[in-house]
Amino acid sequence: MGRTFDLRSDTVTQPTDAMRTAMARAPVGDDCYGDDPTVAALERAVAQRLGRDDAVFLPSGTMSNQLAVRLHARPGQTIACHETAHVRIHEDASAAALGGIQLMPLGGRTGYDVAQLEALVREESCGWPPVATAWLENTLGDAGGVPWPLHRDGCGLREVADWAHAHDRTVHLDGARLWNAHIATGVPLPELAAVADTVSVSMSKGLGAPAGSLLAGDQAWVDRARAMRHGMGGSMRQSGILAAAGLHGLEHHLERLAEDHRRATALADALADVPGLRVCQPATNMVLAEVDGGSAETLCAPLREAGVLCHPNRYAEVRWVLHLGIDDAGLEQIIETIRTLALAHHR
Repeated sequence: MGRTFDLRSDTVTQPTDAMRTAMARAPVGDDCYGDDPTVAALERAVAQRLGRDDAVFLPSGTMSNQLAVRLHARPGQTIACHETAHVRIHEDASAAALGGIQLMPLGGRTGYDVAQLEALVREESCGWPPVATAWLENTLGDAGGVPWPLHRDGCGLREVADWAHAHDRTVHLDGARLWNAHIATGVPLPELAAVADTVSVSMSKGLGAPAGSLLAGDQAWVDRARAMRHGMGGSMRQSGILAAAGLHGLEHHLERLAEDHRRATALADALADVPGLRVCQPATNMVLAEVDGGSAETLCAPLREAGVLCHPNRYAEVRWVLHLGIDDAGLEQIIETIRTLALAHHR
């Protein structure tokens, strides 16, 4: 078997040699005591990039989101989120299981609008549980990494967040791929982050680090988050080794995300004429394609056997994610393999 190309997610990247060197040389301390200098440097760097007071380093994006859930809502309250939000469909119902907090879905896979949020809040007068928080996501993962725009006819991030704040609700932004939204739209990171009280960002997706996410916000929010982190198992010891990878990714891999976006577009264009595939034009680094004839797994399985690792995004929809580990030569082989097997699948 030839080379294997892993398009399951941008979380599958391997640290580059330069990143491994930065990790090996990182000065470290005990972050439980707050004295790991590399963690502190990453927290400052992310906070500055996002235009926030501070940030706290966490092992994973799911922990960052679940910490935000418990920061923003109490047991018996609800959080409004779009129908296919990561926190709702990909975190094992942890908001309910760990926090006693119910997630109330609004809109569809590309977000929700002010009118939908307002309609949900109105039902509190009829005995519905109170909505503590408006939960936003950027980019929208289930929709194929589509950026949720700041302004869009009552359903932009800013419009939704402004309404929530005006009605005494807090706002969290799941920005695991906020870096991609910034590169794709050209909107400065502080503007994208400013809509929310707290924002989560990931180091282990497009930036290529092996682990790590951060929760950023104004100082009061981050102080509370830091105090809660230990109880959730998120305080680590010499975690500067991981933080160094995040710093390297932030400094060296942010602008190169445009390459992933370019390759995703090239992949979509190359598959546009394949019978049996309805390919969506990507906005960032993900390509979605509806598969005729039932389950997308019937195409994904032979692709995996042929060395193109992927999985269904939905039952009849396949997802391919471009990332640091895929170069132009690899993309040519990927295109050839997908076209060959998709044509065979259609017959």
